[in-house]
Parts: sequence; structure tokens; C-alpha cells
Amino acid sequence: MATGSRVPLRVALASPRAWSARRWRVAVGTAVASFLVVAVPTDLVDTPVFGREIPPTWWAAPALLVASVLGGLLVATYVASPLADDEGADGTGRRRGWVGGFLTYVAVGCPVCNKLVLLALGSAGAVTWFEPVQPALQAAALVLLAGALLVRLRGEVACASAPGAPRAGSQAPDDVRAPGTASATTER
Repeated sequence: MATGSRVPLRVALASPRAWSARRWRVAVGTAVASFLVVAVPTDLVDTPVFGREIPPTWWAAPALLVASVLGGLLVATYVASPLADDEGADGTGRRRGWVGGFLTYVAVGCPVCNKLVLLALGSAGAVTWFEPVQPALQAAALVLLAGALLVRLRGEVACASAPGAPRAGSQAPDDVRAPGTASATTER
């Protein structure tokens, strides 16, 4: 992943301009789906099925919207990508994306509706200790999602710009060799 980290930020952020229509459809569809999957059960979108004991904060819906857009763009980087099978040995982009998505769900939800928080802290602890931490959780979620997206975009640009580099999962042809090395036919 060292090569991808050398790609300038502006170059990495400009790379989605070259995305196919299919990738953009996946990005938009995933963003809308992730918004609804989180907003409906956390009652940011009012439905007769779900309710909240504590009204949503002013920042919950805009933060969820930003997280959904970042998540949609992140998922789209896996569509027809040069890195579809290989994003680096550490899998940083994937891990950050999942953790960021989970933190968004926890951060925008009702503090006393979260069963794990209730079990750990009780209802008074959820309001006293967990509710004040939710904005920090959402900020961490956005940083993780943006970081994962940046890792993926930089990796795509780095792989696409490496001269003669084979695509991930493919083998280099026999006649491709580094300068100054003997070819396979001269060694035989």
C-alpha cells in the first residue's frame, strides 16, 4: 500500500470523474440504501413501525447523509476496480468501511433504544454517559469512512498509473522483464 499513499490527494479525489455509469449507479444506490437502512430503524425517517424515546439530535440526519454518501462511494470502488481482489495485505479500506458504518448506526440511534448500551450502562447511564459520546462516535465514523475511501481511490490511481503493471490477480506475460535483466529465453 506504500505506492498508493504517494498518490496526491487531489489526483485521488479526481479519479471518480472517470468512473463508468455502472459505478455511479452502484454509488447512488448504495448511498440511498444505507441511508434508509439506518434512518428507518433509528426513526430519523418517521414510520409507524419504529419510534424513539429521545428525539434525534440536530446533527444526526446530516451526519447520516454524509456517511451514506461516503459509504456509497466506497462500495463503488469495489465495482470493476483494478483492486477488486487485492487492496493490500492489511485490508485497511475494508475494515475502516465496516467500522465506520457500524459507528454511524450507533451514533445516530436513540441512546436508550440501543440494547447493548442499555445492558452495559442502564437507561440512566445511556443518557448520562453514552448520549454525550455519540457526536464523537459519528465524527470517528466519518473519519474512518473518508479514510477508507481515500485508501481505495489512491490504490486505484496507483495501480492504473504503474507502467506495465499487471492488473490484480493477473500474471505478467513471459516477455515482460525489468530493465537490465535477462529474458527467460536467454537464460535457457
